[in-house]
Amino acid sequence: MLSRLRAAPVTAPTLLAVAVLLAWVPLDGGQPVTRWAPGAIVLIALLGLAAFTLPWSWRTQPVAVRVALTALAAFTAWSFASIAWADDRGAALEGADRTLLYLVVFALFALWPQRPATAAWVLGLWTFGVGIIALVTLIRIGAVDDAATLFGGDRLIEPVGYANAEAATWLMAFWPAVAFAASARIHWLVRGGAAALAVVLLDVALLSQSRGSVLALPVCAALFVALVPGRLRHLAALVPILGAAALALPKVIDMGDALDGADGAAVQDAASAVVRAVLVAAVAAGVVVAAVAAWEAWRPPAPATARRLRRAWTGIVVAGAVLGAIGGLVALGDPVDRVDNAWHSFKGGYDDNTGSGNRLTAGLGSNRYDFYRVALDVFADHPVAGAGADNFFQDYLARGASTETPRYPHNLAVRTLEQTGVVGTLLLAAALAAALLAAWQAMRAGPDPLAATVAGGATLAFLYWVVHGMTDWFWEWAGLGAPAFALLGLACALAPRAAGAPAAPGRRSRAVALVAVGAGLVAAALLAASPWLAERDVERAGAVFATRPFEAYSRLDRAADADPLSDRPALIKGSIALRYGDLARARSAFEAALDRNPHGQYATLELGAIASVQGDRARARALLARAVALAPRDRTAQEALAVVREGGVVDVDVLNRRLLSAGERITSG
Repeated sequence: MLSRLRAAPVTAPTLLAVAVLLAWVPLDGGQPVTRWAPGAIVLIALLGLAAFTLPWSWRTQPVAVRVALTALAAFTAWSFASIAWADDRGAALEGADRTLLYLVVFALFALWPQRPATAAWVLGLWTFGVGIIALVTLIRIGAVDDAATLFGGDRLIEPVGYANAEAATWLMAFWPAVAFAASARIHWLVRGGAAALAVVLLDVALLSQSRGSVLALPVCAALFVALVPGRLRHLAALVPILGAAALALPKVIDMGDALDGADGAAVQDAASAVVRAVLVAAVAAGVVVAAVAAWEAWRPPAPATARRLRRAWTGIVVAGAVLGAIGGLVALGDPVDRVDNAWHSFKGGYDDNTGSGNRLTAGLGSNRYDFYRVALDVFADHPVAGAGADNFFQDYLARGASTETPRYPHNLAVRTLEQTGVVGTLLLAAALAAALLAAWQAMRAGPDPLAATVAGGATLAFLYWVVHGMTDWFWEWAGLGAPAFALLGLACALAPRAAGAPAAPGRRSRAVALVAVGAGLVAAALLAASPWLAERDVERAGAVFATRPFEAYSRLDRAADADPLSDRPALIKGSIALRYGDLARARSAFEAALDRNPHGQYATLELGAIASVQGDRARARALLARAVALAPRDRTAQEALAVVREGGVVDVDVLNRRLLSAGERITSG
């Protein structure tokens, strides 16, 4: 083991990085900035540790890796540049920081070469770590007093907090688990354990009822079979895994039905049943795969027997594919009609799903069509540079048609186009294409099939994130995006490199390079710390404002200093001041918020209401008219404007309650 670490010393910092990625899973999935930013600083430190202590050379990197790193660095720089033209510069800074995190983890995992065995340790720690968290989650469903507390409605959301991200967390790890279960280079006990965890990962993911995951699974299965060497072995491993998972599927569906029925006793019975079913299925798959693996290891078949087995299995696979295709066509019916119905369901919104039973078979209705429409309209207005990183919320307020107010477009490709324009899209596409080329080279280089197993499993985890991310906001979910880029980097680390030791740079050149790298890493840490420190003070202000308002004001002022671009601290300060009837302080805070974000609808609305109370009707009319223009579907703003136009005065207290729940009149005269 020590000799392998000496041969690939980057293994130590990458294992520590994996520990950070795993720690994010139970911490709201690593999505809030207060969760991922501290971890990002640790990852930046690990990259610095590797850069200053491990030998590395830019010239010996595979060309594909160099192109990927250069393009991803340029995309990150472009994301930071977009702050200059973004309407909400605070959101743009946080979005650029998240992109910086992805660059850091990709560089840490890709820049230094790995051996297949050490790379397997890294991928194995992440895969089995996520699998164990999924297993603990499953056991908790049956162990807690009220299983419904782990669900949002009938969809599992704990520990990640968002059902679709919950499913993606488990299914990203599913593919490397299958790769490990199929590999002859992995110990038979580990193969059995990987198969068992794959069943747990799949069934626990289905408890989240993510339609995006159901669409992504067959696409990724096809990519897995088509791209990763050893397809017959992978299909052989998938048979017991999918078969066992299917045996538990009725209990998984029953769990959703029980939660819909809202009967506590039925929910607990269903929870116990689903835990038993999944555990039995996982053990069965693990035993089958481990038994076959042990037989293969202890009594490997003769070459002639192996050839006959391969031919027989190939015939079975081809026959199964043909029968499956025929059965699918029969079940599908008229494919044109099916596609047309799916398209209308997708465009129709959530109403198309009512009364349709289980969510996984309820059609494609959601408001995503409208999200994409608005994002593409914004892209058409800013085709070259985009609207700025993470700048979508205000545009959707102004242009959207649904009742939702999404902060992100819910699509990786559309997000990149809308926020970074053609320039950013080309840079990111070049980075991903080059990295995937390096991963492809890693899968097909060298005599050790373990390299193909690790590179293939890691690449499929990344591709799952991409495919599912085409229907959701996973770029903005750092707890998913960072592992995806880390694993893509791990696959790149196995790509073939130039033979021989790199030429040692001169002392002066090395000193200059280290100073540049050190300065860049310090700047990266400071950029990541800014929104984190600000949001930490915002959260603490929210915890104490009811009893210690002046301490809350002080913390919010400090938050505004920590993040000089965000309007959030000023918005919170203004809201607290309104709660205490301090109109002067509230007005000053909301004006400060508009200085940072001139298109902020909430600050504009509140300033209009305050002007109404203070008797400045002309200013109130102008501000409230602008608030309506910024969010035409906001009935509260419309009613406030109508009150002022009729000569009345807006009741600020009622207005703020209306922002949370409609119902009260907002006029005080």
